[in-house]
Amino acid sequence: MTVLLSLRDVWVEYGERIVIEKLDLDIAAGSFVSVVGPSGAGKSSFLRLILGQEAPTRGTILLDGVPLAPECGPDRGVVFQRYSVFPHLSALRNTILGMECAQAPFAARLFGRARRAAEEEAAAMLRAVGLGDSMHLYPAQMSGGMQQRLAIAQALVKRPRILLLDEPFGALDPGIRADMHALIRSLWREYALTIVMVTHDIREAFTLGTRVLALDKRRHDPHAPHRFGATAVYDLPLRDRSESEPSSITVDAIGNN
Repeated sequence: MTVLLSLRDVWVEYGERIVIEKLDLDIAAGSFVSVVGPSGAGKSSFLRLILGQEAPTRGTILLDGVPLAPECGPDRGVVFQRYSVFPHLSALRNTILGMECAQAPFAARLFGRARRAAEEEAAAMLRAVGLGDSMHLYPAQMSGGMQQRLAIAQALVKRPRILLLDEPFGALDPGIRADMHALIRSLWREYALTIVMVTHDIREAFTLGTRVLALDKRRHDPHAPHRFGATAVYDLPLRDRSESEPSSITVDAIGNN
């Protein structure tokens, strides 16, 4: 196992409120980690730490053995539950924008050969997520599932090593969600991604993940509930997902705790 990401004695505190406490984890390259837990258990804070949106109050986060800078780097992409697309841009322009900002940070525009190369790469990514015939549509002309495919294309076009998913399928209808599950599994394998996905759906966590991580508080004090943070209370490795249905026994074991 090649460790890509390590968290050592990580704490997240906001004033006197402790959100995460003493979190120790290793995340292997190429794994698909599903993160579950009740509301307020620090799942979103956990994603923000990996994304680099914030630094831990205490502890260390290492990427390839190097301390992770508290900034969003191109080696990490993120897809949120609500579609993070720009309504005034077509699907193709939405996908190109990230490359323009990276390659031309001041003008945020590419020209000539560089622009043609970016358009070709963006079009290839849109075809990969099933939007090859819709690249000139605007978000208002697209369904929810199509907009989420576009958000995934935006995240992947810069070839991140780690893809972070924050409840990415929660707003989708069951049929569309099943299609998105198949898509994300395919992209995970094709692009050799390491995925960390937060979900409230236990069945989804076991269906997609090679590992299920449950965050919750080990200690509860009704007199000082804010003084205890969440940590990993379950960490279950799973075999590679070749099946579409998780074990109901294992799902119930976590769901009832």
